[in-house]
Amino acid sequence: MQRVDEIGKDEHVRGPQDAAVTLIEYGDFQCPYCARAHFALTELMDELGNEAGGIRLVYRHLPLSDLHPLAELAAEAAEAAASQGKFWEMHDALFEQQNQVADPQDLAVLGESVDLDVDRFAGEVQERRHRQRVQADLARARHDGADRTPTFFINGRHYPGDSDRDSLEAALRQALQR
Repeated sequence: MQRVDEIGKDEHVRGPQDAAVTLIEYGDFQCPYCARAHFALTELMDELGNEAGGIRLVYRHLPLSDLHPLAELAAEAAEAAASQGKFWEMHDALFEQQNQVADPQDLAVLGESVDLDVDRFAGEVQERRHRQRVQADLARARHDGADRTPTFFINGRHYPGDSDRDSLEAALRQALQR
């Protein structure tokens, strides 16, 4: 198994490849704490992105299906969007409209909102075509010691803090100064 900070070619990465700070997130699209972190990180990546080499975000799936019944299907929907080159658009939509995603039909509406080929998207989600990818992320999460969402690693080190903006900002600023 890879080290937590080894980034594979098929991973979902936002930000410069040579960034000074790599933030790995294990997340669940139905988790309210992950949504809170999403909003904080969107702002922080804009604000801190140009400081001392910038920040890149790597997103890995950790759907907690026992707590969030649509979590695994939402992760698979993000992968179906990725197959059309729109992972980050679906990622953002899933978090920004989290309260509106109550059943599988809502995922199709989100797919349409990010300009996907909706028939292809719906077919891939219905066939569970991307389940294996999500399961691979789950296995990696277990290997890396991620058991709750969100779980973050900053430059390969587990970040035990909160997902609120102030806590994340302090941790990222500290990492940028190293």
